[in-house]
Amino acid sequence: MQSTIDELLVLTIKISKEASTYDQESVTGGIEMKRVYLGVLMALFFAILSLPVNAQQAATIIEQPLSPSTRPKIAIYRSESCGCCTKWGEYIEAEGFPIQDKVVKDMDAFKQANGITPELASCHTAVVEGYVVEGHVPAASINKMLDERPDIRGLTAPGMPMGSPGMETAGIKAEAFNVLAIANDGTTTIYDQIRPK
Repeated sequence: MQSTIDELLVLTIKISKEASTYDQESVTGGIEMKRVYLGVLMALFFAILSLPVNAQQAATIIEQPLSPSTRPKIAIYRSESCGCCTKWGEYIEAEGFPIQDKVVKDMDAFKQANGITPELASCHTAVVEGYVVEGHVPAASINKMLDERPDIRGLTAPGMPMGSPGMETAGIKAEAFNVLAIANDGTTTIYDQIRPK
């Protein structure tokens, strides 16, 4: 767009110079030159007028959130009978993550192989882009981890906190809980504090 405007400006200056040296006695030719000059000026005006609209449209496109299809896939490993694991899967899928639901016969062995000790364990284990996500971790914490890309093994919400995603129960008050970051050496630090409203 900018190169088009520059070309129009150069053409306008050229026409203006030609018009000033044009044979003044030829009235018909002078009128034609003025029409061309006016046409170029109008084209330039409308080109400049359209710039803010195009810039605004570009800003709108940039500010749109990522579509769900751009979110990474989360593989959820669970025992066959776990209902709250399925509910967490439905929740995480509603948050825009494609899921792979995988039933595992020996969850304890699977957790151990992924560095989840009994004190960090919950009912299901998920894996997303090389990170382990243990239990009912909120999508906001997963998004934060994927944005920050910390050098950790993953996240855990140990146990099964009431009111956490997938553990909502009518008539039972949601409890506060911490999402822990699991370091590569197995130690933990608080990554997010979840407090019910």
